[in-house]
Amino acid sequence: MSPIIDLVEKTLNLKTSNYEIFTEALTHRSYINEVKDLSLKHNERLEFLGDAVLELAVTKYLFVSYPDQNEGTLTSFRAALVKTESLALEAKKLNLGEYILMSKGEEATGGRLRPYILANTMESIIGAIYLTIGFDEAEKFILEKICYKIEAIVAERSDLDAKSRLQELAQERVKVTPAYKLMNATGPDHNKSFQMGVYIGVSLFGTGEGKSKQEAEQAAALQAMSSWEELELEYNKN
Repeated sequence: MSPIIDLVEKTLNLKTSNYEIFTEALTHRSYINEVKDLSLKHNERLEFLGDAVLELAVTKYLFVSYPDQNEGTLTSFRAALVKTESLALEAKKLNLGEYILMSKGEEATGGRLRPYILANTMESIIGAIYLTIGFDEAEKFILEKICYKIEAIVAERSDLDAKSRLQELAQERVKVTPAYKLMNATGPDHNKSFQMGVYIGVSLFGTGEGKSKQEAEQAAALQAMSSWEELELEYNKN
């Protein structure tokens, strides 16, 4: 049994004979560039489709599950569920990184664990499920693999703006407003990934990646808050 069939049938527990599209869903652009095989397809179109299916399924779920919440709160809940870190975490649980076809260079620089690559692959898998089996099966997958965490998000209000929380914390503890700087941008214009750093003074407190600078800033702020205590101690030594 090939690795792709094993992933689809055992890990994802799906019934389909169209394994070619799941191979496409697991093919990173760098692999095409390396092998120079124009007959192969990378996963960016499926990612585009999967993103739309994901948003619809999550929106429907939240609309039905939280009838008393307003549009703004539901939007915040949705953003917490579909953000890069959330999708990457679920991709890691499924070990999707092990199955991604990517260039040796991308792999050597940690591509199999890179959050935005894992998140993009999760979306392309959703797109593949939708095309081969239909919306109902894709929705079932999304509810099981992603929406399950909504109760914890609501209880902890972890959907709230991480940048605002970090700013309050930094101003209270060290009297400095965090600053964000672009560290890297990769990918084609229609599918860029950004890496942002958050600085307290001249000290780097966190980095984050995302499909937009804003999403990457949120990820950087979350990383900074997760390690705040030790970072603050080091900052105060300088």
